[in-house]
Amino acid sequence: MNDFPAEDPRETYERFMRAALDEAAAALDHDDVPVGAVVVHNGRIIGRGHNERERLQDPTAHAEILALTAAAQFVKSWRLVECDVYVTLEPCVMCAGAMVHARVRRIIFGAYDPKAGASGSVYDITGDGRLNHQPAVEGGVMENVCSRILQDFFKRQRAMGKK
Repeated sequence: MNDFPAEDPRETYERFMRAALDEAAAALDHDDVPVGAVVVHNGRIIGRGHNERERLQDPTAHAEILALTAAAQFVKSWRLVECDVYVTLEPCVMCAGAMVHARVRRIIFGAYDPKAGASGSVYDITGDGRLNHQPAVEGGVMENVCSRILQDFFKRQRAMGKK
């Protein structure tokens, strides 16, 4: 029997969301949209990623895709059934679809994406019963912090005449 109290799920969510936020900050180093993701298995981060579309000139180089790839390489399987994904922004259609196909257990995201979100905002790929898997989804974790990094980035981009 474990003598230690179970960790509060909110504390767990915040701990791993902070790791995703660290990844998001790394995207700023190459002037990319600051979105970060981590894949967690048994309380351990096994995959990390941040947007690298600009650096790689690859439209699929989203934080979630890169984190899923790293996690799959770590476990040597494309099936990530015991894994949770923490991401700073609600996944888009591509990323939500990849997580459904990878069979991730849970998606925890920070900021909602009212323009392209695919985990309940604009689309609900992750909850579509016609697909072979529906991960549990929880949004709004550290939403203010996750939103702020994006808002600040786009404010700077507009001030410089970009994006």
